[in-house]
Amino acid sequence: MELSVDPASATPPYEQIRAGIAEQARTGELPTGLRLPTVRALAEQLGLAAGTVARAYRELEADGVVETHGRRGTLIAATGDTGHRLAAAAAAEYAERARRLGVPLADALAAVRTALELAYQEEAPRGPQA
Repeated sequence: MELSVDPASATPPYEQIRAGIAEQARTGELPTGLRLPTVRALAEQLGLAAGTVARAYRELEADGVVETHGRRGTLIAATGDTGHRLAAAAAAEYAERARRLGVPLADALAAVRTALELAYQEEAPRGPQA
C-alpha cells in the first residue's frame, strides 16, 4: 500500500489517509479482502499519532470502504456499489428531512447543488496561481 501524508497540506492528516486508502480501494489497487496494517503499525510507518490513523479507519468503515473483524483486522470491503448506495441513502434522508421542515423543492435542490459544487470544487486540482 502506497500512502504518504503531507504535513504542510491544509488537508488534515486523517483525511489524507482516508482519501488515499479510499481511492486505492476504488481503483482496485487495494483488492477486496486485503488486510490493512494495524492502526499502530500504520501510525509508526507514517510518523503520526495512532489516534489520527484510528480516525481515518473509523471514517473508512463508516463509508463502507473497510470492515473491521476483531482479530482478523481491518479489511478492504467489497466495493460494488457501496458509494452509490450510501450516497442514495444520505440523499433520501436529506429529502425526507427537508420535506418535514417544509423546505420547498426548488430550495432543497438549490441547497444540494450548492453543497455538491462546494464539495467537488475542493477536490479540483489547482493549477499555478498567478
